[in-house]
Amino acid sequence: MEDFVKIPRHVSIIMDGNGRWAKERGKDRVFGHFEGVESVRAVTEACVEWGIKYLSLFAFSEENWARPQAEVDTLMKLMGKCMEGEYEKFQKNGVRFVVLGNRDRLSDSLNTTIDRMMEATAGNSALTMILFLSYSGKWDIAQAARRMKAAGDDDIEKYLVTAGIPDPDLLIRTSGEQRLSNYMLWQCAYTEFVFTDTLWPDFRKEEFAGTIREYASRDRRFGKVK
Repeated sequence: MEDFVKIPRHVSIIMDGNGRWAKERGKDRVFGHFEGVESVRAVTEACVEWGIKYLSLFAFSEENWARPQAEVDTLMKLMGKCMEGEYEKFQKNGVRFVVLGNRDRLSDSLNTTIDRMMEATAGNSALTMILFLSYSGKWDIAQAARRMKAAGDDDIEKYLVTAGIPDPDLLIRTSGEQRLSNYMLWQCAYTEFVFTDTLWPDFRKEEFAGTIREYASRDRRFGKVK
């Protein structure tokens, strides 16, 4: 087990580079998504081992609906298949599974699978794994503002889809890109960012450990003086 000085409570990852990884190997983009599933498994297992309590993954943005239909269809099928295929590991490792986003855009069959997985793992407490699916940070803030206004309230955080989930301590983005891409815009106000050139299908436990060490070396002041 890694001997980290400081462990983040919530790690979030923008899983980028699947298509480029596949292209470099002369394969279709979807091949990279299939290989990326192995990285999800590796990171999830590491979180359980190291005591990280929340792992959130940006799997599919609202903007991603504009991708070629064949790729979108393949991704949706892959997600449903992986959710069901990981059930036994989730139960064995105490992983609670949650999906957040604009689920109205998802198919009935995928929503049924999501509901079944969320209900079946609701009692697990070692790690909460959050999959952001059909999600946009701007959409999240807008829908929260509408609900807040309707309720006559003034606490927007209660109406974000992440209500009850701590803000990310660390956000990792793979593949060399250095932007949020409309992801958790409100929640990442004081998040530490680590960007890595590693493409997501190559991001495994060793690379993950490196980002945790980088996080542990940071001095988080939240605007205060220490």
